[in-house]
Amino acid sequence: MKKWGSLFKQRFGPLFLLALVICGVSFITRLILLIKSWPNLELSPLLLLGIFVIGLFYDLVVSSFFAIPVALYCWLINDSFFQKKWQRVPLFMLFFILIFIIVTIAGSEIVFWNEFNVRFNFIAVDYLVYTNEVLGNIQESYNMPLIISAVVMVTLLILFLVRKTLIASQLNSMRFGKRTLWFLLFLLIPLAGYFLVNNRWKNISKNNYVNELSGNGTYEFGAAFWNNELDYNRFYQVNNDTANIQILRTQLQTSNATFSNDPLSVERMIQNDSAEKKWNVVLISVESLSGDYLQYFGSKENITPFLDSLIPQSLFFKNFYASGTRTVRGLEALSMGITPTPGQSIVRRPNNENLFTIGGVLKGKGYDVNFIYGGNSFFDNMGYFFSHNGYRVLDKRDIPDSLVHHTTAWGIDDEAAFDFCLQQCDKSYTKGTLFFNHLMTISNHRPYTYPDGRIDIPSSSQSIQGGVKYTDYAIHKFLKDAEKKPWFNNTVFVVVSDHCSRSAGKTDLPANRYHIPCFIYAPALVKPKIEERLTSQIDLAPTLLGIMNVNYSSHFLGFDLYRTPVERDRVFISTYQNMGFIKDNKLLILSPQKKTAQFQTDFSTGISTPLPVSDEMSKEAIAWYQGASFLFKTHRYTIKN
Repeated sequence: MKKWGSLFKQRFGPLFLLALVICGVSFITRLILLIKSWPNLELSPLLLLGIFVIGLFYDLVVSSFFAIPVALYCWLINDSFFQKKWQRVPLFMLFFILIFIIVTIAGSEIVFWNEFNVRFNFIAVDYLVYTNEVLGNIQESYNMPLIISAVVMVTLLILFLVRKTLIASQLNSMRFGKRTLWFLLFLLIPLAGYFLVNNRWKNISKNNYVNELSGNGTYEFGAAFWNNELDYNRFYQVNNDTANIQILRTQLQTSNATFSNDPLSVERMIQNDSAEKKWNVVLISVESLSGDYLQYFGSKENITPFLDSLIPQSLFFKNFYASGTRTVRGLEALSMGITPTPGQSIVRRPNNENLFTIGGVLKGKGYDVNFIYGGNSFFDNMGYFFSHNGYRVLDKRDIPDSLVHHTTAWGIDDEAAFDFCLQQCDKSYTKGTLFFNHLMTISNHRPYTYPDGRIDIPSSSQSIQGGVKYTDYAIHKFLKDAEKKPWFNNTVFVVVSDHCSRSAGKTDLPANRYHIPCFIYAPALVKPKIEERLTSQIDLAPTLLGIMNVNYSSHFLGFDLYRTPVERDRVFISTYQNMGFIKDNKLLILSPQKKTAQFQTDFSTGISTPLPVSDEMSKEAIAWYQGASFLFKTHRYTIKN
């Protein structure tokens, strides 16, 4: 024990002391998250041990990164200064800052886990980028003075406990040459952590909660930050591009489609026998509206009374699935009708201008095309993407204050956005122009506050249930107001979620966490029906244009559901790493390191049972995902001007 004690008290002892603090805080954090996740864990003694042993490994890697400024201090300061009492001030200040960050991260991880049931990932990276919305949201959702005071108190307590050991490290001399050797040897650790370690080593179980607990949130954050886009051909199973596109052309072939002569393109002319229907379209993409919020799907909370009442009056897609877990992934699917690709959504990628979108198609038909957002469209790059792909972008800066009843860090209330949308519809109608308005809601988002007096759940409760019910109320009010307009009977209203409120589960891709509602409502135009077919979010745009008999040159990877045989039905579900392909109740997952796994999936529970990988299903899944990546990167999803 004396040897270990002397290790902490020599010149570079603060490095070991910091590692001890970080590993201790990480252990407590991991233990708290384990307790919170206990009902969802499938554990054996070996897996339980693995969570903490592998977790400790990642904690030590993270410690080495945090220790770099401390190592620089211990290396560069001469003995004559290092041993002065006043030198305790900068050393203690440095430790205070680092411990404060560590404790803050630990608390943030617990909050993030409550929201998403995962360690830090792309979402956390986005939150760091969009600080105005996120910091404002945090201030509105939490008692920040109390939280900061608590973090400072914990930091001071830890600093008090390690003070004697920290002081003891300043009492020992070490020549510059020896210090340099120590410093260079230390640098090998963070360098090895950066170049040799990856975040996939934590995946020791088929249970996703076990894998997440085995990791370290700070390391996961760094991995997400550096792997914003994953090169499909480098990390995933691949096939020949020509063979992939041929599979896609076969799957996308319909009686009204004529493909181009380019064997590496899915471009095809859609030509219908009957006349085009000159209908207006309002597409409402609803923030985080999970299917299980609806009474129709078993909810007992009665938080979507209007949407439930709308089902018998609509073409309602009962088995409709989101492509991903983020708003930008939903917007990508709804506007572009393209299969997800690894890494970030195309909405957030560079070189995403002049792409094929439903907005571009309708703009080419003479429509006024608007993307309306109640927040700042800079967030998630939405403004840039839509303004460069056929849409005029209108956000909270364009919405008159007279319409606004309530604001949060994310933007204005949904009622205000809907009222503004009504104004845009009126303007287009007055000048005799058809319109396509795509509106993205925001009120169903933390802090879940909204105008008072609208629903029976007070805004002060800041509950998800309140956020959902208020959005349901706002949609109801919007459609009731629209009924009074002269353009109502010639307008199709689409209500669809961008993604579920939570995506995590026991498995990597739990199908039930991607199930979302989708309504096409037009009392005078579209016959009500419960559509039972398995439908992907990328199918909505081509299906809608198909119902309207629109003739156009298509690049969509989505199906026109009513011109595609039922045996082709499939859906795509994904995270930023794992690409899922579901067909005939079987789920095939393509993962980095060119891994492929297949399961029998249960749509109601999300539980997956392993199956042997089918060569036929594997080829089709690869064709969709590699094909989408190929089409985007080779500009075959780009419209030529």
